[in-house]
Amino acid sequence: MSLNAGSVWRRWDPHVHFPGTVLNDQYTGHDAWEANLALLESRTPTIEAIGVTDYYNLDTYERLVESKVQGRLPKCGLIFPNIEMRLAYGTVKGNWVNVHLLVSPERSDHVAEARRFLARLTFDAYEDTFACTPEELIRLGHAAGATFGNRAALALGSEQFKVSFDQFREIYRKTAWARENTKIVVAGGDDGAGGLRDGSDAITRQEVLRFAHAVFASSPAQREFWLGERSASVDQLWDLYGGPKPCLHGSDGHDPSRSGAPDRDRFSWVKGDPTFDALRQACIDPAGRAFVGPTPPVSALPSQVIANVAIEGAAWAATPRLALNPGLVAIIGARGSGKTALADIIAAGCDALPETPNTQSFLQRASEFLVDTSVTIGWGEGDPERRRLIDDDGWFDRSPRARYLSQQFVDELCSSTGMTDALLKEIERVVFDSHGVSDRDGAVNFDDLLDLHATRHRQARAREETALTTVSERIGVELEKIKLVETYKAQIADKTRLIVQCEGDRAKLVSKGSEVRITRLQALTEAAEKVRGNVRHFNLQAQELLSLQDEVKDVRTNRVPEDLRETAEKHAAAGIRGDDWEPFRMDYTGPVDEVLSERLKKAQSSSASLKGRAPAPKSDLESPYLAEDAELHHQPLSVLEAEICRLERLVSVDKATSLKFAALSKKITDETALLERLKEKLADAEGARARADTLQTDRESIYRRVFEAIVAEEGVLNDLYLPIKSRLGDAGGTLGKLAFSVTRTADVAAWAKRGEEELLDLRRQGPFKGKGTLQQIAAQDLKDTWETGDPDAVSAAMKAFRQSYASDLIEHARVSKADQAEYRAWLKRFAQWLYSTDHVAIRYSVDYDNVDIRKLSPGTRGIVLLLLYLALDDADDRPLIIDQPEENLDPKSIFDELVGLFLRAKNKRQVIMVTHNANLVINTDADQIIVASVGTHAAGELPPITYTSGGLEDPKIRRAVCEILEGGERAFKERARRLRVRLQR
Repeated sequence: MSLNAGSVWRRWDPHVHFPGTVLNDQYTGHDAWEANLALLESRTPTIEAIGVTDYYNLDTYERLVESKVQGRLPKCGLIFPNIEMRLAYGTVKGNWVNVHLLVSPERSDHVAEARRFLARLTFDAYEDTFACTPEELIRLGHAAGATFGNRAALALGSEQFKVSFDQFREIYRKTAWARENTKIVVAGGDDGAGGLRDGSDAITRQEVLRFAHAVFASSPAQREFWLGERSASVDQLWDLYGGPKPCLHGSDGHDPSRSGAPDRDRFSWVKGDPTFDALRQACIDPAGRAFVGPTPPVSALPSQVIANVAIEGAAWAATPRLALNPGLVAIIGARGSGKTALADIIAAGCDALPETPNTQSFLQRASEFLVDTSVTIGWGEGDPERRRLIDDDGWFDRSPRARYLSQQFVDELCSSTGMTDALLKEIERVVFDSHGVSDRDGAVNFDDLLDLHATRHRQARAREETALTTVSERIGVELEKIKLVETYKAQIADKTRLIVQCEGDRAKLVSKGSEVRITRLQALTEAAEKVRGNVRHFNLQAQELLSLQDEVKDVRTNRVPEDLRETAEKHAAAGIRGDDWEPFRMDYTGPVDEVLSERLKKAQSSSASLKGRAPAPKSDLESPYLAEDAELHHQPLSVLEAEICRLERLVSVDKATSLKFAALSKKITDETALLERLKEKLADAEGARARADTLQTDRESIYRRVFEAIVAEEGVLNDLYLPIKSRLGDAGGTLGKLAFSVTRTADVAAWAKRGEEELLDLRRQGPFKGKGTLQQIAAQDLKDTWETGDPDAVSAAMKAFRQSYASDLIEHARVSKADQAEYRAWLKRFAQWLYSTDHVAIRYSVDYDNVDIRKLSPGTRGIVLLLLYLALDDADDRPLIIDQPEENLDPKSIFDELVGLFLRAKNKRQVIMVTHNANLVINTDADQIIVASVGTHAAGELPPITYTSGGLEDPKIRRAVCEILEGGERAFKERARRLRVRLQR
């Protein structure tokens, strides 16, 4: 036999008239009573609680109780009196305000007490005072003119008797029995408080409704109003009417056609056992315990509800089968009573245990006793599923059918030691689930979705950062060249002086009569040097063309195939397969092979033509290789060199002088070649400033594009969080304290530390002397712009920083400028560091009450975790099992933060929680309380564990809550005090 499933929706009809009702009795026939009973027994949905209604009278109620004793209405668990009265307030339609006194039948003397209470009400008429008793009502009827016996007089007297509201309220407040055993319901329509519409009746209407515990009203609009969802908020309802109120509705039938059959199937549903306490609970929780409509509210889908649990092969399980409520199930009990054991067993049956076993869990600690134990989970819809508790290897291959927040899981996610990566991952999962399937574009998780939308921006950033490095290196080279201008000028001057000196020395070695030959020799030397420069040009061109041929070959052989493979993998979702990728193979647009071959051939031919073939040696030194009038600059180099050699031999007489002359000539030739090279370098260095300025402009543009990519990725993250952020923006209360934000962060300390440790000599005089000065200046000039500026602002800020401090930073270089190779390498590293962006990152933060989650206490992180699962995780409708959500939380946090979350969550999914805290049971109005208790623990075996259950409307369950839970009695009293009701123990 399954345990009681707790508070479930049951149909009530709190307003049923029976044959013999004092007024407007339209039931006819000698068997009207039995016929009406049969009619009520046949009504669907089954009526499980009936309020027997009559005017100032309980006779029909007593008769129905007798019929119940005799076996009638077997499915009706509660029959109670509904005493209908009329207040002395007229309505706009000429009626009187109806008020109903619903009486609890729990006490055996409830009929006598109800009559005693009525007898204290009086009505003044005909210069007399009449009490509200059958005898007095008959006397009033006769006084009013009834002439057809006592029955007619009772009807007329009941019709004429009007209750003074002030008297009624005063007597009610002074009568302990009435306060504890009755509920006052006022009609909400034109025959009730709704009929008091004149401005002068506004206060009267408020006072009547404030006095009432519930309202007879059937329309959805009225129910929404009395729950604070229409023109008046919940706070306004408290101010005006004493708080929200449950709406009830009955058939109010005075004939068989309407008995138990309200108009438009607006049935009254009350959650709980068919007891008067269920009505009391409905007055405490109008939204969750009372409803009017054809069917009761549905929270979790039947296929996602654990309907029952069967523990098999466990002698220790004194209650092997349990029925579970589809709403909020609270498992309570003393420490060590088997609460968490039940949660573990249910989670195991749903394949929801964590992959890493919890060494403190019941299943692990009691594993030796559970080898032959299994659990079968029965679902609201679908086939039951059986699982072994130990060594069920299939657990991790199956999708969990519930989510289990074990204490270990919560501790790990919310621990103050270690970072909150796991908690952030859970947040990412919820954010991902907030996007509809059609918006996910095939992504299977948050990282996948983020990559899908952000990859192109990340790739753009990577490309621009690579370009930034390359340009920074080139700028470093150009800056170095600028510094060499004066050096080159000095070297050119030295070379020029040296060449002039050597030419003078060589002239002194010339014999008389050789002056003309010397002039000719100088002309030949100049021509030869010019031709040599042309030969160098074409040789260099040929080498570059050969290298370019090698690069083209490498591109085609290695890089293009690899790029094509990478592209195909990156865009696999594009649906392009196999040979269809061939058109995407990158290649050169023109006949590069022919162009390279032709140009190489031309360069090599030009070089060979300029060199020429060496002429045959002449035996006669007087015979020239060139005609006197030949254009020297157009002659082959080999002929020019032969003629130069001939003349050098002629200008000297003796051998020793000839050798000196040749040496000086060679030196002049070599130094002239160096001089030309220096002039080329000087020209290149003098153009470095313009090139550096252009490159710096390019670098600023690239730097800006890096931040364009960063800002674009920020936009992607903001779009991903938009569904959650929009929802939080409209939320209030606890949920309104949670906020998601996407921010750009700049780790200035890391950027400055790298510069100081790798590049700068902090001992030197200057603005950056001493550790930390660079960070201080960068924090002042760059940090805010890095983190909040648009790309143009960031680029401008860095330009201003470089213009202000680049020279000073360079003066702090760790290497000497004299060591050109090392200094050049330093300049490259410096430029790369200055414009580096790896310290800039995009980070999303989760804030609770304006505090970053990383700075929250473990307990507050637990609140954030529960916010995720209870309020934001709409996509997950599986049962949620939570073990002691109140751990590490103070009582105020539990009351302020968690109660509302559980109230909302139980309306959309089944929630099963283990708890020690009364607020989480009482103020969440748990639908089912399972009380765990443990027997004597014998050596070598598990102690017997017993579970009992019921709803809060069950006095035995309420007593258990008060005895077991921390703050139980106090929580009940506080709840009753806030809601101005008296809750029976």
